[in-house]
Amino acid sequence: MSFYSLAIFDLDGTLADSFPWFLRTINDVADRFGFRRVADEDIEGLRHASSREILTRLEVPLWKLPAIARHARRLKAEAASEIALFAGVETMLRTLAENGVQLALVTSDSEANAREKLGEAAALFAHYDCSASLFGKAAKFRRVVRRAGVDPGRVIAIGDEVRDIEAARAAGVACGAVSWGYAAPAALRALGPDHMFEQMRDIADTLRGNVGWISEA
Repeated sequence: MSFYSLAIFDLDGTLADSFPWFLRTINDVADRFGFRRVADEDIEGLRHASSREILTRLEVPLWKLPAIARHARRLKAEAASEIALFAGVETMLRTLAENGVQLALVTSDSEANAREKLGEAAALFAHYDCSASLFGKAAKFRRVVRRAGVDPGRVIAIGDEVRDIEAARAAGVACGAVSWGYAAPAALRALGPDHMFEQMRDIADTLRGNVGWISEA
């Protein structure tokens, strides 16, 4: 059985239930930056699409992405009280930390926003690498792995989007996908992640199953 000594988590859609906020906000952002609005009937199709496909369908120019990301981070800071963690997140993270798994957070959000959303659980993370660009997670994964001093073969990155799986593979680490986030579970399963998590507790159960071996080594 493989084992992990570092777990790199995404935030939005993985630990934080921000998809409802995103749906309430996306069309205001579309109007501001001049890309296509998202109709209710578009949502499911977009959940099955890759990040590049979403940009194409919504006609978002790549050169606008940094400004859109900065604006989205400001909006998230203002809406922090509206975005809660998924049930069971803190218990899951604490279980991993207490069993010797280093925790890292790599997110497109700012570190300040991330820490506010995480609340007391923020202290469980040993590493933060935030404000990732849409396609910049692989470089941040590699940087976190170097900083943690861990063999990439003992690292797993856990997220809720196609780009999270792609970034993990580009960085040479294992990938875990959650079924409760932005992307449709079928779209994630089609990419064959190393682990597919159906419930929050599955993460701790899967990784803790490996931790016992580590602690005895």
